[in-house]
Amino acid sequence: MPWIKRFLIGKPLKSALLKHEKYNVFWGLSVLSCDAISSVAYAGEQVLLVLAPAVGLLAYNYILAISGAIIGLLVLLTTSYRQMVEQYPSGGGAYAVASDHLGTYAGLTAGVALLLDYVLTVAVSVASGVSNTISAFPWLLPYRVIFSLAILAFLYVGNLRGTRESSHLFGLQAYIFIFSILTMIIAGIVKIFWFGYQPAAIVPICVKSGCESVGIFLLLKAFASGCTALTGVETVSNAVPNFKEPAVTNARKTLSWLAFLVFILFGGLAVLAKLYPVIPSESVTMLAQINAQIFGTSFMYYFIQIATLLILVMAANSAYAGFPMLLSVMGRDGFVPRQFSKRGERLTYSNGITILTILAAVLLVIFDASVTRLIGLYAIGVFTSFTLSQAGMFVYWLCSKPKGWLRRAIITGIAGVITCITVIVIVLTKFTHGAWMVLLAIPLLMIMLLRIKQHYMRVALQITLERHNFRGIKDFIEEKITNHVIIPISGVNEATVRALRYARSISSDVVAFHVVMEDESAAKINEQWRLLKTDIPLVVKYSPYRTIVDPFMDFVHSYYEKNCNPDDIITIILNQFYVKRPSHFFLHNQTTIWFAKELLKEKNVVIAALPTQLRD
Repeated sequence: MPWIKRFLIGKPLKSALLKHEKYNVFWGLSVLSCDAISSVAYAGEQVLLVLAPAVGLLAYNYILAISGAIIGLLVLLTTSYRQMVEQYPSGGGAYAVASDHLGTYAGLTAGVALLLDYVLTVAVSVASGVSNTISAFPWLLPYRVIFSLAILAFLYVGNLRGTRESSHLFGLQAYIFIFSILTMIIAGIVKIFWFGYQPAAIVPICVKSGCESVGIFLLLKAFASGCTALTGVETVSNAVPNFKEPAVTNARKTLSWLAFLVFILFGGLAVLAKLYPVIPSESVTMLAQINAQIFGTSFMYYFIQIATLLILVMAANSAYAGFPMLLSVMGRDGFVPRQFSKRGERLTYSNGITILTILAAVLLVIFDASVTRLIGLYAIGVFTSFTLSQAGMFVYWLCSKPKGWLRRAIITGIAGVITCITVIVIVLTKFTHGAWMVLLAIPLLMIMLLRIKQHYMRVALQITLERHNFRGIKDFIEEKITNHVIIPISGVNEATVRALRYARSISSDVVAFHVVMEDESAAKINEQWRLLKTDIPLVVKYSPYRTIVDPFMDFVHSYYEKNCNPDDIITIILNQFYVKRPSHFFLHNQTTIWFAKELLKEKNVVIAALPTQLRD
């Protein structure tokens, strides 16, 4: 019902209000940076999940070094994306950069990879938020999928309400999470070094008979898993047009604050993981275990767990900013249906928001809202786009050579090499855990998008005026054509008379057509037609197989061949009954729908619907 829609998403907004539906730095950071900021809640845990089963307690000796390497890559990527924002203020991020400097296929690969990453960001973030909540409230475990879908529905409605309202609705949660994690980091360090707290010893957790030595591939595998902390950096570059003016300056400031916060939070949690060793678990997250050691079961423990749920939901919300914007850019290029480049009633890309919600819901149901099962699909997309965007910017600096190009080329080159190695490691280590699905999905989606592009190109070639050898557009428009009218009728009634009167107003060549199933009906309809005392002829055809559409289409074809010139038009007037109650729709034969379906295939046919409003 319309009133429900208005209650949920609000009244339509005028296009002139678009400039008010944009972020400043404060709200932009809270909405667009939450993917990266929230990743600190599970990125360190992913490092331990790789190292601990293989090397036991030695894992805690390496977590700081691996976290430092991840933070170093974050700095490189942030610096590079700040430069990218300046060069591509219209958005598009990796897709636009790769398309311009590496070619269409590279750009499409980056775009598809990012679209998949956004869908997985929503699914993983919601599932992770639910898992952190279940750690504090275990009785919710049987309802994990339902809980996840409820959060997804809330995100969907919130984002349909508009950019400004969604930022205000979801924005403060980011700062609540930042405050809570900073509090936990400070309290945890003070508890150890000021109050002399000694965490309980944990037993070696090698899953094999003996702990392995730490090899380079194992460290790379742990590094690649922890790089989930970097997902979300690209969201800001894709959504530059969503910032208030000066959009580029505000986007660059947002990226800088993002890097600083991730450095503090991720680095601080890595220190806590070293000081408070825990055993990674599917049922209780690393963050929850450290939180319990620091705050016990006090109010602060539950506050941090709920804040973590909220920020992870916000991480999903950041994808709602990036995914529709990227789809709109690709839609303008013709690679996705152009409906995705149109804004809805609330000035949002509502079609993109809808498809993102549906795809994320499917993943949550299929993978039972499990972070462990979903994480195998994660990060491939974003690091593929990282690699292609860095390669594209590297080519740009080499070719354009603006002031300071060498330093910029070195930064993007190093970042590109590291992200490329990370992609390879993720593929090798996560292939059997679901990465193969992403590797299969990317080329399949690329083929589909290329076919969409080919369709639009073929349509453009068919309707362009340049392909015709006109004497001139003016002469062509003023050239007279004859309009013939055919009226299919179901009987002689008031609707039929209205159709005949309208037909006379647009043409002098009018014919009515009726299909009968038995000979007795033909005599009856002819008798009724004579009572109208009109000179408009009625053609009656017998249908031995009791079909209506086929005999009518045969008549249209034969009539055109006998009576029309190649440029003539036939107008088909269809009487359409309109009923007030939806249930009454099924009480009438909707023959006109089938007529219209077949008539739309004809070249020189115009369909005119003449409605008859029926009283209740």
